[in-house]
Parts: sequence; structure tokens; C-alpha cells
Amino acid sequence: MDDVMIVGAGPVGLMLAGELALAGLRPIVLDKRPEPSELPKANGLAGQIVELLGHRGLLGLLAEGSGFAGPAPGFPFGQVPLRFAGHDGMPLRLLLIQQPRLERLLTERAARLGAEIRRGHEVVGLAQDEEGVTLELSTGRARARYVVGCDGGHSTVRALAGIGFPGTTDDEVLRLGHFALDEQGPFRAPRVEGLEPGWNRTPSGRLLLTSLRPGVLIAGVRERGTLPVGPVTPDDFRAAVRRVIGRDLPLGEPIWLSGTVAQARLAERYRAGRVFLAGDAAHLFPAGGSALNVGLTEAANLAWKLAAVLLGRVPAGLLGTYEEERRPVAARALAQTRAQAALERAPGEDGDALRALLAELFADEQPLRRLAALLHGSDTRYPPASGLEHPHPLAGRFLPDLPLSTAAGEQRAAGLLRSGRPVLLDLRDDPAPALPEGGWIDVVRARCAEPPADVLLVRPDGYVAWAGTGGLAEAARAWFGAGPSAVRASPA
Repeated sequence: MDDVMIVGAGPVGLMLAGELALAGLRPIVLDKRPEPSELPKANGLAGQIVELLGHRGLLGLLAEGSGFAGPAPGFPFGQVPLRFAGHDGMPLRLLLIQQPRLERLLTERAARLGAEIRRGHEVVGLAQDEEGVTLELSTGRARARYVVGCDGGHSTVRALAGIGFPGTTDDEVLRLGHFALDEQGPFRAPRVEGLEPGWNRTPSGRLLLTSLRPGVLIAGVRERGTLPVGPVTPDDFRAAVRRVIGRDLPLGEPIWLSGTVAQARLAERYRAGRVFLAGDAAHLFPAGGSALNVGLTEAANLAWKLAAVLLGRVPAGLLGTYEEERRPVAARALAQTRAQAALERAPGEDGDALRALLAELFADEQPLRRLAALLHGSDTRYPPASGLEHPHPLAGRFLPDLPLSTAAGEQRAAGLLRSGRPVLLDLRDDPAPALPEGGWIDVVRARCAEPPADVLLVRPDGYVAWAGTGGLAEAARAWFGAGPSAVRASPA
């Protein structure tokens, strides 16, 4: 029997497979598609996942050729522009990368670490018992100790596990396309008289015109109605444009076209026995920018816990913290994307007045910084482990990227987490004697000009499990099953 089977080879499933393999497991990814999709459903990542990818040493590889990776100069919030340029330390981070390239690189990483990706296998049935989960596939039968559904908004795993997916469906249709531009460079407003880059609002709907890379125009059309059965054709798209703006638009040769209806949904639970959900299988957001950030960080959260349980390092009760930590994060993302969708839909002069007022408010640094933290995910604070308290403000929060002086030289705190193991970062001037080697917690002794705490106990997903000194042993035991034999000295 295999340890973990992941259903769905999208970014979340592939990230989960890579993280599990990094921790020492050999997960199997099942996908019903015979080949990877080449549709650029997403054009980048925004949020804390960008920092986590940096922790794993992947950010440079993913950013290669993308054109941008770093602090966001701005971001749209329901058609209200947020302008971060000129404000130091704004938390929101961006990585421009199209989804097919992201999936290829995550596939290569997962396979290199020992994961197996099997394509052309559709899940048609599921049964579980005290020992594991049996999947009925279009190609046979498979069995694993745990199954994770990363199979999207129409998740078969979620349905077969009996997990409800309440929420709402929008009454508008979005048709989206990428078109080849004759000229190089981003879309320029003078190219089409009367239209501006971004969303253009008319009484019949909204038209999006933008560009994220030279030679490619991104166009979108929102209007009330239902999406016809079948793929979106160039004629369908042109007709939708005419309905919204009242005339034809010279868009260029279509590269790809798609249609979708926005939904706002959150799974009633993230777990049913030995079956877990992550990504769009667990939530659908009605506005862009948050889905991959939430889904990929869910994968990182679940992976180290599954691995720790399966490798016998911690009791199985640790798996209960996955839903406890991540479902509230998704609920908060759902709330802010609902707000974005409402701002975008608000019609007429009332809607214009609301957007103008919020744009004025978000020009002030305090609300702008708070909204940036919300979009990034840096306002998240996980609850303490059962029986513990959070005595330090850093506990439960994402590790700040501290500058450190170690025995190996100058480095950043983010570089300590490439192995995917927990880290005990000791910043005391006069540290205690070295702990015995042989365990899975790396001990790093370092100096920091402005240490936020004497000791930081950091989880593999980058969150601080404990900060301070008193209660450290209890925290290490609660999160990592760790007595002294679980800790090892590290030269880093």
C-alpha cells in the first residue's frame, strides 16, 4: 500500500508531491488528463507563497525569464487600484509566471525528489477503512494510507468523500482570451479609441484589456448570462465584445480562449477520515489573485504534517491542525474576494462613487499596508498547539527573513528552510550546550543585530511554532514529537 496518493496534477497537487518527497516520502500523483494542459489559466503568483518558494530555493528558477519577481508595485482590488510604489516594506510579493511553466517546473522538482506522476487515470470511486483508502480508477484500482484531493472546483474526490461545498454562483459570464499583437510591447490605449488598459465599464458589461508580456494582449468580457456548452470560439468572443461595447474590436489572432462563471464556495470540512482536500477542491474565490497563494500554502502546511505522521515522528493527531489552521485562512480569502467582486459589479454612479472613495482611502499608508498584508497572507497567525499558549507575538506567524551571522558566514533566515525540516534558531549571545545529534530538528546558532526573540522554533512550512525560551521543550514535543534525540546540530 502506498503512503499518499494525490489526485490532480495542477500546481497545488504538484507542490504537495514535491513537499512530501522533500520530507522523505514517495507520493503518487494521479491525473485524468493524458497530457499537461498548456492553457495559461494563471499568469503569476501573489502572496506568501512567493516567500515560501524562496525558502525552498526555487524562486530564482521559477522567476527565470518571467520578467518580474519581488515586491508588488501595485495591485487591483475589485477595480480599485492599490499603489504600493513609494512605500517601504509593503508585504505583497509577486512572481510573474504562466501556469504551464509553473506546472512543468513543479513536475520536474517532484519527480527529481522521488514523486511519481501518473497521467490518464481518472478516479471513479472511493472507499476508505481504518487502514487506508481504495480508489477505483478508470484504469484499475489503487490503494494508499492517505488520499489528497487537489482535483479542482469540480472535485471528484470531494464528492466521493461526502464533503459539502456550499456557496454561490455568479450571474455573470467571463470570457477570457490571449491574442497575438502585431506590435511588440504592452497594450496601449490609443490603439483602440475610447478604451483604456484595465477594465472598461459599459451599461452592458465590462471589457478588460491588458498585457503582461510583449506581443500578447489579454482581453476579457464580463456580461450577464449563462455560458453555452462547449469551448469558446473566436466568433463567440467577438459577439460578446460587440454586446458589451457596441462595436467590433481588432484583437488580433487568438492564442487561446476560455469561459468561466465565478463561484464563491468553501468546503464544509477539509478532511473526511483519511481523505484531505487542498486548493480549488476546497475553495473557489470570486476574484483573482488569491487562489494559488492559498492553495499552494495549504500544500506546504499539509505535506510536512502527513510526512511526520507517516514517518512515525508525531502522533496522527497532528493532522487535525491542518483544517484548524487552513480553513479560517480560506474563509478570510473568500470574504475579501467577495468584497472585490462586489466592488467590481457595483453599477452606475453609485458604484463609481464607492470605488472612487475607496481609492482615496487606500491612498493612505495605514489602510494600504493593512490591505497588502491581507492579500499577501502575512496577517495570518496560527493558533498554538493543544495545551500550549502563545507567549510571544512571533509565535504562529511566518518567519521574518532575518539577516544572520552563522558559523558558515552571513546569510538570511529564509535559507535555513531549504531542507524542509524544522529549525531551532538560537540567537542567544550565550547559548546553552549543544543538543545531541541524530534527530530531524536542525539547530542553527547565529547572531542577529536585532533578534526578535532568544530562540525561534520554526516549522517546515516557514511558520514559527514557538519563540522565547521558557516552554521550548513542550513546544518541540507538541509539534515535532521531539525530545533531545529529535534535535541535531547544523553547520548552517
